Amino acid sequence: MASAAPRHHPATRALSDRSEWVDRWLSAVADLDELSRSNPMSDAVIDEIDGRRIRIGDRWLIDYASCNYLGFDLDPEIAAVIPGYVERWGTHPSWSRLLGSPVLYTEIEGRLTELLGCEDTLVLPTITLIHLSVIPVLAGGGTVFVDRRAHKTIYEGCQFASIRGARIERFQHDDPEDLERLLRKDRSRTRLICMDGVNSMTGNTPELPVFAEIARRYDAILYVDDAHGFGVIGERREDETSPYGMRGNSIVRYFGESYENIIFVAGLSKAYSSLAAFIACPSEIKQLLKTAAPPYLYSGPSPVASLATTLAGLEVNEKRGDALRAVLWKKTDRVLRCLDELGIYTPNESGLPVIEVPLARHEEIGDVGRFLFEHGIYVTLAAYPLVPRNEVGFRAQVTAANTDEEIDQLIDTLGKLAAAFDLRPAPRQTKEAAA
Repeated sequence: MASAAPRHHPATRALSDRSEWVDRWLSAVADLDELSRSNPMSDAVIDEIDGRRIRIGDRWLIDYASCNYLGFDLDPEIAAVIPGYVERWGTHPSWSRLLGSPVLYTEIEGRLTELLGCEDTLVLPTITLIHLSVIPVLAGGGTVFVDRRAHKTIYEGCQFASIRGARIERFQHDDPEDLERLLRKDRSRTRLICMDGVNSMTGNTPELPVFAEIARRYDAILYVDDAHGFGVIGERREDETSPYGMRGNSIVRYFGESYENIIFVAGLSKAYSSLAAFIACPSEIKQLLKTAAPPYLYSGPSPVASLATTLAGLEVNEKRGDALRAVLWKKTDRVLRCLDELGIYTPNESGLPVIEVPLARHEEIGDVGRFLFEHGIYVTLAAYPLVPRNEVGFRAQVTAANTDEEIDQLIDTLGKLAAAFDLRPAPRQTKEAAA
């Protein structure tokens, strides 16, 4: 007997009847929609955690989808401070920041300013809200030059800026020459260059000093989103404990750069495992944003628990953050060396703990996800249109909280995966095959 046609929600039917754009949109995200409906690695309900292991239904998996790089989400010293702060401040300060802020914000902003070595900082709830509100303010009616591979949330902010009269120009990914070509032709009084710090898929960094020099030469602002780098990479020193540098105080400090002509944006939801984000900027820009940025004027603020764990995390970072980063580097290096020995390609050239593994055949993404799930490995699946079809694959994020035994299991599973599926070969393997 033929199955009944699927019943659609009345709102969906109404939209479909009124416009063809719904069909075009559904077609564009068909691969992702199929993955989210049919794969246990997508849109999962996590029932329980135990360290860096998660339970989905009756199956336990090792979590390599977390971005809690330093393991602060599981740190007993950090978690222990929450009850005292909640007892003092309640669960949530429901004023908008325009009306009033707990002194915790002032303490966090002061600590961040010292850590980063910048002029000032402003804490807001999320990076996404920062992009949507700050990029239009900084762009004014000028031109925004955005890296073609910048994070989707940066592009959303740029679209808001265009509604307010800014012109958007895209330059080739990590290509300073293409950026300069566009800048030479531009006659705007205001120029904003938007790009990622540590790339959220490849884990690689741009040549920040080159872009900073171009921004200063053309009197532009370089706007850098370092969501995945803050807390992991920082200033280089002779006594550094790993190639990630020290203190985790940003890609700007990692490259020995100043904040001249640089607006730096990062989140506390990854390395610091707290719901908050911040913008490092001159004090006059901070004051402007207090009257011009909707998240400061209207949004509900971060919960007290996140403000508390941010402050505790900053303390822990000073005491033992560099030791955690050394552990994180060693574990990440083991996984990258495994891929190298297996001849599997990853675009990761930085050694940072964001490891993308593209597939040779994008249509196998669902099967690869199920294979990893059945072998107890939980990762981020990157399907089209989240990434181009030739980059469809998965991303594993190593954290300091992953045990050596969990790294062993990931390495063992990668070997089995390579035997069962066509993963993209490393370039040297391709050359050897051609010879």
